[in-house]
Amino acid sequence: MKYRSTRGDMELQPFSDILLEGLAPDGGLALPQSLPRIGAETLESWRALRYPELAAEVLGLFITDIPKSDLSRLTQAAYHTDAFASSEIVPLKPLSKGLSLLGLSEGPTLAFKDMAMQFLGQVFEYVLDKRHASITILGATSGDTGSAAEYALRGKRGISVFMLSPYGRMSDFQRAQMYSLQDRNIHNLALKGVFDECQDIVKSLSSDLAFKSAYHLGAVNSINWARIAAQVVYYFWGWLRATSGQNAGHAQQVSFAVPSGNFGNILSGHIAREMGLPIRRLVLATNENNVLEEFFRTGVYRPRSAAQTYATSSPSMDISRASNFERFVFDLVGQDADRVRELWHELEQKGEFDLSAMQPDFEARYGFVSGVSTHADRLDTIRSVHRDAGLLIDPHTADAVKVAAAYVEPGVPMLALETALPAKFSETIVEAIGRPAPVPEHLQELASLPQRVEVMDCDARLVREYIKQHA
Repeated sequence: MKYRSTRGDMELQPFSDILLEGLAPDGGLALPQSLPRIGAETLESWRALRYPELAAEVLGLFITDIPKSDLSRLTQAAYHTDAFASSEIVPLKPLSKGLSLLGLSEGPTLAFKDMAMQFLGQVFEYVLDKRHASITILGATSGDTGSAAEYALRGKRGISVFMLSPYGRMSDFQRAQMYSLQDRNIHNLALKGVFDECQDIVKSLSSDLAFKSAYHLGAVNSINWARIAAQVVYYFWGWLRATSGQNAGHAQQVSFAVPSGNFGNILSGHIAREMGLPIRRLVLATNENNVLEEFFRTGVYRPRSAAQTYATSSPSMDISRASNFERFVFDLVGQDADRVRELWHELEQKGEFDLSAMQPDFEARYGFVSGVSTHADRLDTIRSVHRDAGLLIDPHTADAVKVAAAYVEPGVPMLALETALPAKFSETIVEAIGRPAPVPEHLQELASLPQRVEVMDCDARLVREYIKQHA
């Protein structure tokens, strides 16, 4: 399995190279040269596997330059019950009216990002050890990526982490998770801007090939294909659990509703569907920052400025420029790298591009539908799920549940992808049900721990100098 760039100007590379590369040298994103196809017989053979075993099978399709035995050891180390609260790793939680939650928040930072980051921590260290190399991870977070990455990479040999976050735009719990880490290889930079501006700085510095080479810059944001591949696993897992015992067998379709900000989570569902997993619909749910919803409704992609990006009660989705969207557009335009480059040039010049002529394909060909959820919707959904199912869900998951309701079909299970445990967003939970969400025992003293963070203006030059001084 070799990898190419969405913009066409990268030599074919094996997985271990694109793992350490992050953004492609031509500014594009890495994708497999072709996707593996999974047939019904293989799907059924996977039904009895535990999560780490399934991860080894699915990831093994994308990672062919690491021996299968080593890859199995890495997935066993990533997905074990010392790190995850559930023995299933990803439990299925029934709600009502044809809906269930895919429980992706059982990991060490209580967020779905742990599902990929725990594997990344293992595979980064493995590849770096084999190459006697080091790496400087530069990332941006709207809340959960940062803590998941830092918990997975803290103390890892040969790895330094510089994580950019938008100052004042995360919940108190999210800030405490990140900023309380005292490991010498972890550096938190709070920038006076929004997530999109933090992400722009990551892309700017990663596109400076001399700087990238000198400081061995790599990425843990979902521009790194390894993140996407690791997330593909839980779509297969969810399908296998939702169809267990059903007579329809491999023909049974399942729909997935996904809270969407940077487009990485739902892109993994798109990849799984293209691989042959019987997915009926991919329901994209946004909050008030509905750039992606607008695209799937109209075919026009029109990102907003930082000033036009709302601060909402589902803050991890307060994103107006989705860095993974390019990978889907690459498929949408027939994998034409020249066309992708033209579209992103048009985006830079005009602030938008128009693919409305292809809009009918979004659902008919790719299964995508979309919807918006507001603060009032989140509160109502949190209350109703708590009342009807006895479960507390976080605001991002509430966005998915709310939008999913319009697309539930008889006989087609609908799985809403859980984003995080509600303890991370207690202020909104209090507003919804009148009391805070319970905090896991091992994190109850988190808010009282000393915090270490550098606050600075949102300026790539300042970030560059900080990395030079501390890498």
